[in-house]
Amino acid sequence: MSEDTNTPRPLSAPVDHDRLSRLLGGPELAWLIDRVRRRMERDEPLTGPVALAAPTAAQRAAAERLLGRAPGAGRSLSVRLDTVDAVLRRSGISPDGLAAAVTALTGPVARLADVREREAHAWRDAHAPLDSLIRTDRPELAEWADRLRQDGLVRRLARTPHAAKTLLGDTAEALRRLPADPAVSLSAFAAAAFGDAHALDDGAPLATLVLSGVRALTGFPDGSGAEWRREAWASAGLLKDALSSTVLTLGLRGTPALDWAADSGEPAVLTLRQLTRVPPRTAPAAVHVCENPTVLATAADTLGPACPPLVCLQGQPSAAALTLLRHLHAHGSVLHYHGDFDWGGLRIAAALLRRVPWHPWRYTAADYRTAAAATPLAPPLTGTPADAPWDPDLRPALTELGVRIEEETVLDGLLTDLAP
Repeated sequence: MSEDTNTPRPLSAPVDHDRLSRLLGGPELAWLIDRVRRRMERDEPLTGPVALAAPTAAQRAAAERLLGRAPGAGRSLSVRLDTVDAVLRRSGISPDGLAAAVTALTGPVARLADVREREAHAWRDAHAPLDSLIRTDRPELAEWADRLRQDGLVRRLARTPHAAKTLLGDTAEALRRLPADPAVSLSAFAAAAFGDAHALDDGAPLATLVLSGVRALTGFPDGSGAEWRREAWASAGLLKDALSSTVLTLGLRGTPALDWAADSGEPAVLTLRQLTRVPPRTAPAAVHVCENPTVLATAADTLGPACPPLVCLQGQPSAAALTLLRHLHAHGSVLHYHGDFDWGGLRIAAALLRRVPWHPWRYTAADYRTAAAATPLAPPLTGTPADAPWDPDLRPALTELGVRIEEETVLDGLLTDLAP
């Protein structure tokens, strides 16, 4: 006769909770229950021995009651799990064995594989706000978002997937609104976006992530320190201090103060506050840009009021310098840039080129070779090599000749170009 497939299968036999609690539920065997749970979490077999180093007399006595015999002499206590399983089944305390007994005593056991999969899914879901931002508004941030997934920064800042999703949601909201145009104070932006003027204060997890995204958005270079953070925020139109960021100019016109300085042949220092509130009203056809203030100071001494518009970065381009150069470029000025012929100079020039277009001003491989040939005592080139996107031949030339040519070395040629 064939088996009736409609007959219900028998349910698992019930556990005798009272007897089980007396046999396995005491604190003396808690170590054994813990070992079994860990094996169950990992889907490991409940067979073979588990050992406890330096057991107490009470722990030995509990193991003896469980097994019905002494578990053996020695400094450690060893119990075979398959033996415990057999005792539980034969006695009827837990007809389905050790796993059912441990579940009855301590509750369901979550498989670590399942826990890890749920956690992985929760962390993937935490990044959903950034995924949405990239899809709808900021595709250029895709590489940055991938790095965030891999480098562990979000996990260190947020600790849990739930907190991370909230943090990344706020990060996406900030980046969706940037860059700010016109520029606005950082605290006012934070108040408008999050209802908290201090949400983007230094050290806040949200500030760390948003500033990281700002740098990816604007191409602001690596760095550290309060001044670097101020300039990095300002690159996206968020002003921590609109007075500290400045740019040095000569011969530039477009405001009463600039017109007076140009007529007098005197350099002018423009703050970021001035540039965001009252930028120059006019833009010359060409603007020369240098890296070092010595060039501008010498041009002022030599050419005075006759010097054409000249802007000095004074090293890394500040927020004020970027604001000015972007304004001039947007209004039709063609920028011509010169910097030091060394690896640091190439990095500064490349950083500027990522933010605003410019043409090389005596700043090519041919210019470098000419200057090096005319400077027999040039200092050796040091540091980590850098690329020159405006002239792919410049890096190999620096590598080949291995000397550093500072702007001051070629000052005569630069002044010749500036002379009327």
